[in-house]
Parts: sequence; C-alpha cells; structure tokens
Amino acid sequence: MLIRTFRGWAISVLQETGAIRECEKHGWIQDRADPHARERAFGIARREPPDGASPEATAEVREVLESIGDACPECPPEAD
Repeated sequence: MLIRTFRGWAISVLQETGAIRECEKHGWIQDRADPHARERAFGIARREPPDGASPEATAEVREVLESIGDACPECPPEAD
C-alpha cells in the first residue's frame, strides 16, 4: 500500500491497531477510545516511523486522534 502523507500513514497505523474505525454508513473515521489500541499505535509510530518522518512520528498519530470524535457526525445520536 502506498501512503502519500504522514496523516495517511497515521490513519493506517490507527486502523491497523484497532484504535479507530470507519462508520459503515458514511465512512467517517471514529475514535474507538481503546487505550490499549492507542498504545499499540504509538508504539508502532516510535519503532517504525515512515521514511522522511521526524523522530517524533507519534505527533501525527496524536493529531489524527485529536481531530476526530467517537461518533459519526451524520448518524443520529444513540438514545440512552
């Protein structure tokens, strides 16, 4: 798989570890809020940063997580 941006790489790492998922209906990325999956993603970012990345590749993973929510903005809110 060819990844053209650091953001794309970070999304790929987060998906691979199960830290994020896509809404099945609309395709929006959602944070699963799984601390173990997040730690696995940060571990990969530290050990296997993409070519040309700064030594702190974890910053891109963190930025992606901070830019998404845990709910799809197009799906109706779930009733409690």
